[in-house]
Amino acid sequence: MKCSEKTCSRRILLVPYPAQGHVTPMLQLAIILRDRGFEPVIITPEFIHSRITKLPNNNNNIGVSFASIPDGLEGNETIDFFTISNTMENCMPLHLERIIRNDGKVLCVIVDLLASWAIEVVNHCKVPAAGFWPAMLSTYNLISTIPDMIRLGHISELGSPRHQGTVCLPGKAMLTTGDLPWLIGNPVAQESRFRFWMRILNRSKSLRWLLVNSFPEEECETDILIEQQDPTTQTCPKVFKIGPLTTYTGPGESLRSFWEEDRSCLSWLDSQRHLSVVYVSFGSWVGPIGEEKVREIALGLEAAKMPFIWVLADTWRKGLPEGYLEKVTSSGNGKVVSWAPQKEILQHDSIGCYLTHCGWNSTTEAIECGKRLLCYPVAGDQFVNCNYIVNVWGIGVKMDGIGRDDIEKGVRKLMEEGGDIQERVMKLKKKIVSELGSSRAMSTLTAFINDLNEHTTHIP
Repeated sequence: MKCSEKTCSRRILLVPYPAQGHVTPMLQLAIILRDRGFEPVIITPEFIHSRITKLPNNNNNIGVSFASIPDGLEGNETIDFFTISNTMENCMPLHLERIIRNDGKVLCVIVDLLASWAIEVVNHCKVPAAGFWPAMLSTYNLISTIPDMIRLGHISELGSPRHQGTVCLPGKAMLTTGDLPWLIGNPVAQESRFRFWMRILNRSKSLRWLLVNSFPEEECETDILIEQQDPTTQTCPKVFKIGPLTTYTGPGESLRSFWEEDRSCLSWLDSQRHLSVVYVSFGSWVGPIGEEKVREIALGLEAAKMPFIWVLADTWRKGLPEGYLEKVTSSGNGKVVSWAPQKEILQHDSIGCYLTHCGWNSTTEAIECGKRLLCYPVAGDQFVNCNYIVNVWGIGVKMDGIGRDDIEKGVRKLMEEGGDIQERVMKLKKKIVSELGSSRAMSTLTAFINDLNEHTTHIP
């Protein structure tokens, strides 16, 4: 059968949510699709595109195209969650539709669910749409149960907890209603975030496929468990677990950082003892945790008397004790950098543990590199990830707070008494980076590609 020009096209557009932790796995997926003979094009708003293209380390050709889309944010000094949500809903849809229609040869559009605005655009253009979930499948399943949580009285129709309770996740992980992903900030902010998640849930129902950056050892083969779950709410797309994507790209291939990396920390690590260094990073999207908490982290790291690398943006440094940077630099006991090549740091033999916010990219990279985790979740899916890290996989310890004593005790416990934890993280690493683990993920991706090809050949 002779295919039409459209179905013969191998061009796939990918629309990530505009944050580093979303663009990175989307790029990793694009590289895999490139290796399967597709022509991936990643669409990012102009404020992200300009960051990516201006850094010299991002200019290496990896066979993946980047295209910008107007965002209306020029001159806007405050680009936060709410600003981005506004431009995604009100500015970007028209421009994406123009890109799709002017191209005319788009086989499929893969949309990060947090950029759910694009699903409606793609459906309007009558192009096949696949969803992409860059985090754990358990977190997606948690969002999918919002109607059940409302029906059972766990939360109100605006998302606020009606009582303190627990949600049971697969693998016997328990999440309190106070840790739900939208409960960040004041009540007005929480309600806005809840509406954001509800839009995602409602729009994702139209998707045929959902690609998830998760892996079988996540232990969530069954749907999330909630008593008396209403079967009429189970309208999810077909799920394909294809992760963790970080294991399938070569050195430098996934490098499209928004900020310039300070690579001097790698040579500093070369001078440190095996498994002696604490790595500290709260990711790229976590807003300032406050000057007092920065101060407590600084004093806790100093009290632990262990060498450390701390990724701390310049805007966070007002909370550091006076003379702190000069003292740790002159002593050689610590190194504070604005941004770092995280994967290479975690791969280094000198790193003994990782003090983390439990972002999913950071979690999977730590597992892949065999590093123990000291957990302080801050927002969103990080509480779910932390639950699995501590209570299901047993590869880390959660701090109850972020005071100097919490930091010191947590670091010492993990570095001095973490032998069993290290054994468990190495076992989990072996599972997800093994040939069997990789083949499972790739066979799942092949199943999606086959289904996509079969679907598009029947499009008139």
